[in-house]
Amino acid sequence: MTPAWGIAGACRLTGVSRATLYRHRTPPLVSRPRTTRKPPPSALSEAEREQVLQLLNRPDYQDLAPAQVWARELDEGRWWCSESTMYRILRAAGQSGERRSQASHPARTKPELVADAANHVWSWDITKLRGPDRGVWFHLYTVIDIWSRYVVGHLVAAHEDGQLAEALIADAAASERVDPDQLTVHADRGAAMTSKTVTQLLTDLKIGRSHSRPKTSNDNPYIEASFKTLKYDPSFPDRFGSIQHARQHCEAFYTYYNHEHRHSGIGLHTPASVHHGTAGQIREQRQQTLDAAWVTHPERFGRRPRPPRLPERAWINKPDNSDPEQTTGPPVPTRPAAQS
Repeated sequence: MTPAWGIAGACRLTGVSRATLYRHRTPPLVSRPRTTRKPPPSALSEAEREQVLQLLNRPDYQDLAPAQVWARELDEGRWWCSESTMYRILRAAGQSGERRSQASHPARTKPELVADAANHVWSWDITKLRGPDRGVWFHLYTVIDIWSRYVVGHLVAAHEDGQLAEALIADAAASERVDPDQLTVHADRGAAMTSKTVTQLLTDLKIGRSHSRPKTSNDNPYIEASFKTLKYDPSFPDRFGSIQHARQHCEAFYTYYNHEHRHSGIGLHTPASVHHGTAGQIREQRQQTLDAAWVTHPERFGRRPRPPRLPERAWINKPDNSDPEQTTGPPVPTRPAAQS
């Protein structure tokens, strides 16, 4: 078609690019090996580059950025090369990363606490309650016994303060008649929890102190679960009209929680019953009722009914290598139930 239409017309009719046609008619020459590029006259020699690298690695310069070294050497009347050249030399030597010594923080110790009776391990925290207006919050301090789930103390305040926490823990310890070296108090690492007033109080009362790892709410599951029970209760308001309203509501709720609420983690007993040692008698009464039902209607049971067991131990981060026969208590929650 080329003699009749020409190359351009033939390419248009056939849909072939002229560049493709020319490339097929005249294949490229065999590529010649590339020659090594000669360094520019301004480049440093290998000896000079080694001197600059030794300069950058001197003990007084090894933690400094190249810009700092360049400026200090210039102040001393010495010029070696440009800043960018110093970076290129470090990059070629595999030293272009952070030159300063970095602070290393060892991993926090995982708290592992066990309670097999009341007043052995307490857990406490502070959660916020919505006030009457936007930006207004009340602070609920709560201390709970992890073995019995009994709230041994609480208060509602307008702010978070270590002195208020100190007074709350001191009153709870006096009310429960805690002996020296009997109790361990666990909390997270909030300002009030790590305040000097609380720390000094625990030291004076000979009470052990334990803290959660940073940003690990699973280390304090019991208090988080109690906050969820509080905030998911149908009577919990969206906002509290005043701090007196918040105090009245929390007082009524924790009275109900301690003395009427049947807790699934402690064999469906009330926290007060477990805490004060009457749960065993209640369990025997439950067994008698179930035995009577078993005798009256045996066809309704597949096997002899038993009431839920009482807790034997409660753990915060149960060790993986613990004896399973010694840890038959209720499982510890693995995720926080509510944000505090």
